Amino acid sequence: MSALDVSVQAQILNLLEEMKTRYGLTLIFIAHDLAVVKNVSDRVVVMYLGKICEVGSPDVIYDQPAHPYTRVLLDAIPVPDPSVRPEARAKVIGEIPSPVAPPSGCRFRTRCPKAQAKCADEEPQVREVSPGQFVACHFPLAAGETLPTRNGSGPLAT
Repeated sequence: MSALDVSVQAQILNLLEEMKTRYGLTLIFIAHDLAVVKNVSDRVVVMYLGKICEVGSPDVIYDQPAHPYTRVLLDAIPVPDPSVRPEARAKVIGEIPSPVAPPSGCRFRTRCPKAQAKCADEEPQVREVSPGQFVACHFPLAAGETLPTRNGSGPLAT
């Protein structure tokens, strides 16, 4: 979808919306363009290495993410404000684990600033953290919580 001209992309998205309404369809829309995902979805599922991290309505997921990976994805969206310097925002560092041989426990733990021993020992189960919002994380983010940064010594660096 992202390789399409913006006007063609808009036409296709409008057609999908029209088909959903007219025929009562449920569509699964898989994309990496978070702005498009928010605009076309009634429900969002965030996945990392084939496992569900978070599920909820677009407004909740985008305004109050509970999984650290969701927060990292949203923080990576460019801000259209020249006073916000991209290098001042936290970035995930480290190698992406192999999908063939993923790490034990939480698959995001090798890059997560909140990871603890429990994250390596136990795979987190999806659970409801607020009405309609589900997360698979032992240490979900509280509303408004930001991720800490670590100057090159951990999963995040500034």
